[in-house]
Amino acid sequence: MSSEHDPAEFVDRDFQAQKTPYATTASGGGPGQRAPTREEVDAELMQKQQQLAAILREKEEKERERAALEETRRRQMEFQTGREEAIQNLTRGLGLLEEAEFSSRRDAEQMAKALVDLRDALSKVQAIHEETWTKDNFAVELTRALTTLENARMEWNAARLKFAVLSGQPPDGSAATPQNVAAGPSLLGQLSFGELFRLGLALTWPLAAIALLALAALMLVLMRR
Repeated sequence: MSSEHDPAEFVDRDFQAQKTPYATTASGGGPGQRAPTREEVDAELMQKQQQLAAILREKEEKERERAALEETRRRQMEFQTGREEAIQNLTRGLGLLEEAEFSSRRDAEQMAKALVDLRDALSKVQAIHEETWTKDNFAVELTRALTTLENARMEWNAARLKFAVLSGQPPDGSAATPQNVAAGPSLLGQLSFGELFRLGLALTWPLAAIALLALAALMLVLMRR
């Protein structure tokens, strides 16, 4: 008998026959893959859910960052638009108010002057006392009184042209401007000859009356001599 041992003698043929393909696969000896266990599936499912939750959290964070950026852009646009609108409105408002202030100051100066003139005319009219006239100075005093009345009438008409409130019109916050006064000739140009004649007569008859009274007074003085 040979002293050398055959390696095949130590292989358990029955054990080899009873080995299943799954055991072979588990040891890496076969080409197939074993089915995962329930614990392995649960573990992998939990891992995927955790990964998905992390992705969702990251997405929500990105959404919040995007919303914050959009809000910042909206506020920046609102700031730029509001600043431009404010500059435009304030600049226009300053210009309009400065012009209105200048016009109001000018109108106030004209009104103050008109008040002085009207008060002066009123005092002169009130100073006429016909009861003090005598037969000797009647003609002279009458002529002087008519002159005073004519001057007062001219002051009144001039004030009415400048200030619409004196004509009974509702005040519009602005007095007549030189442009409005200058528009008078254009309005006169639209009148007919007869209307112009009557207007001229209405304006000049007081002067004519004063002249006639002065002439009558002069003739009366001459006749007394």
